[in-house]
Amino acid sequence: MIAPALPAALRAALEQHAQGLSRIDAAARAAAISQTYRSGGGSSTIRSESDALAYALARMPATYAAVVASLNALREICPKFTPVSLLDIGAGPGTATWAAVQAFESLDAFSAIDANPALRSLALDLVRDDLRLAGLRYAQREASAGLRDAPESADLVIASYVLGEMQMERQAALAELMWTATRDTLVVVEPGTPAGYQRIIDLRRRLVARGAHVIAPCPHDGECPLAAFPDETGTAPPRENASRQKATPDWCHFVQRLPRSRAHKHIKGAELPFEDEKFSYVVLARTPDRARPARVLAPPMVTKAAMRLKLCRPNGSVGFTTFPRRDKASYARVRRIGWGDAVNPTET
Repeated sequence: MIAPALPAALRAALEQHAQGLSRIDAAARAAAISQTYRSGGGSSTIRSESDALAYALARMPATYAAVVASLNALREICPKFTPVSLLDIGAGPGTATWAAVQAFESLDAFSAIDANPALRSLALDLVRDDLRLAGLRYAQREASAGLRDAPESADLVIASYVLGEMQMERQAALAELMWTATRDTLVVVEPGTPAGYQRIIDLRRRLVARGAHVIAPCPHDGECPLAAFPDETGTAPPRENASRQKATPDWCHFVQRLPRSRAHKHIKGAELPFEDEKFSYVVLARTPDRARPARVLAPPMVTKAAMRLKLCRPNGSVGFTTFPRRDKASYARVRRIGWGDAVNPTET
């Protein structure tokens, strides 16, 4: 499994660029940029080298950790997947590209697309001294336009935190273009919010209809069952009371914990030495893989008597499975399992 912390080469490149940077100014820039993203404004406020660096210092660690977690899931389900070419959509400072390099030694051709010139410039500076990434081809284009003009497809296509920057009709068009550009596998990562999950589900539904197969996190290609799974009891409201009851909000998302450096804590105005990044993701492939394992959809509930796991199962259902401590063999197999992990059929 690839660790969620930024690789040493990337940390060193960021630290070198941050020398002489006013951390107070960078924190203010990062806060303003984050507010723009939260309001749906995208990267429009990243106009200068200082803006791009402030954004990278604040967001690169968490984005990297979420992409790495998604690629770890792909590697677990498809251990023989050895992509040669990568296309990073909405690449920004190149975060997903760095994650893919760590995940797949087989990669040797790297392309990226993003419309923001300041982020593109920073990305190329960060990879300049890296042996594998120095030849990164980075097109300064809007994502859809860049994909329409892309000369060839790639084995692995990644789009991280991109869909939320555009209107729904543009999201649908981009999904189609990304799938066309995917020779084998597409990975899409979004914030772990209800809105981010909905964007993932919409893309998933659209591309499954186009013949895509879900590799992770879902163990099936059917509709997401969470809409019919309102609460932790595992029972839906009675039909006759449905109009009077509201289902507890539920959406498929996960959490990746990552360490914070001193600079990261200062930029974020944080005290804790770690950060928990919530994210939603989907991995889609052109060919189906073997039977996929169930997926843990929430933190395990552990008591003195048992461990209870909320699972998305290969048959398309969601429900709880309990592992009593008295069943020592069964409990031993799952006691280290956490939120987001795959669970083999023999364990469920």
